[in-house]
Amino acid sequence: MSDINERLKGIVGENDVVLFMKGTPLFPQCGFSSRAVSILDHCGVKYESVDVLQDMEVRQGIKTFSEWPTIPQLYVKGEFLGGSDIMMEMFEAGELQEMLDEKDVARAE
Repeated sequence: MSDINERLKGIVGENDVVLFMKGTPLFPQCGFSSRAVSILDHCGVKYESVDVLQDMEVRQGIKTFSEWPTIPQLYVKGEFLGGSDIMMEMFEAGELQEMLDEKDVARAE
């Protein structure tokens, strides 16, 4: 399990914003992943996505890595934020955009 943890740590550490999701931003494979993509796109930030359906080791490993049982999962500057419900709450309250600005996250091009 340590190999997958190192791999996940690398992915999370190398990108300002990472969304572990089912599918891709162009073709999300569940409603929660679709909502997460919409929120990030609306915020206008550059983000890396990881399709957990393409790698079962990542799909199971991310749940242990974050101690969070569901997908999607959002990481910002190495910090785990939560899933789509938490993203939606933060977005609606203006907290997500504020945090992304404070952390000087790269903007989408």
